[in-house]
Amino acid sequence: MALKATIYKANMNVADMDRHVYLDQAHTLACHPSETLQRLMLRLAVWGFNADEELVFTKGLCDADEPVLWKKNYTDDIELWVDLGLPDEKRIKKAAHKADKVLIAAYGDNAAPIWWKQNKTKIEQYGNISVVFFDDETLAQLEAMVERTMQLQLTIEGEQGWLSCGEHNCTLVPQWWLR
Repeated sequence: MALKATIYKANMNVADMDRHVYLDQAHTLACHPSETLQRLMLRLAVWGFNADEELVFTKGLCDADEPVLWKKNYTDDIELWVDLGLPDEKRIKKAAHKADKVLIAAYGDNAAPIWWKQNKTKIEQYGNISVVFFDDETLAQLEAMVERTMQLQLTIEGEQGWLSCGEHNCTLVPQWWLR
């Protein structure tokens, strides 16, 4: 018998002082059995840094043809494609051709720098891809916040964020490898 996804509910209040975006949005997220809680929370944090009413979570791990998040316009064109992790060259090319803008949120202190060194030149050629890195310490702090129902507050200023959930707080300092 296959394991089922665990459902998490998160109400996220975002105050992005840099982009002048202020949103309060409820999310229901399915955490696939193969997904870590760190990755689940990184999905939420990346949504918060790009907060937009039109930016939605996709089927993610359940559908290899979709990114983790995307923003589509009224004609169903993909304006923003967001992937987490270290995608291979084929997936990077696909994203770059299908979307106006692509964001890759890389993580993993050991593997990500090696992946970046191997793929940097190829990625830079596309011109519509940004790459941001989140370190293992940040992911551990995000994981400590996990609850089945979360009330999250994210404040962004000066390209860094402060995320709180109840008595837990985390400072998020994304490291931009490519903009």
